[in-house]
Amino acid sequence: QVEESGGGLVQPGGSLRLSCVASGFTLDHVAIGWFRQAPGKEREGVGCINYDSTYTNYADSVKGRFTISRDNAKNTVYLSMNSLKPEDTAVYFCAGGSSRWCRDARYEYWGQGTQVTVSS
Repeated sequence: QVEESGGGLVQPGGSLRLSCVASGFTLDHVAIGWFRQAPGKEREGVGCINYDSTYTNYADSVKGRFTISRDNAKNTVYLSMNSLKPEDTAVYFCAGGSSRWCRDARYEYWGQGTQVTVSS
């Protein structure tokens, strides 16, 4: 089980940091992905981080604005979002599975999501 938190309402140009925390197991051996789903749209990948933080990747739409990091000692993965735009409004999810690496990540468990709304 993973759980996201940190969502909310923010003005355009603002920042938020989302957290993904595991309960009942440790995240330190798995790659974690972040996804989002806007109303009426399909879920899309935001990015991924390897188990050891040696590699991250991002969707073109968020590259340069979003950063994924992790603190395995706290069993937490973060999504830091800067320069937020109205089109970033969505429910954000984290997900993990059995792979250590983003290149072959298979997402087997998902959180319930946290709402991010970017609006003035």
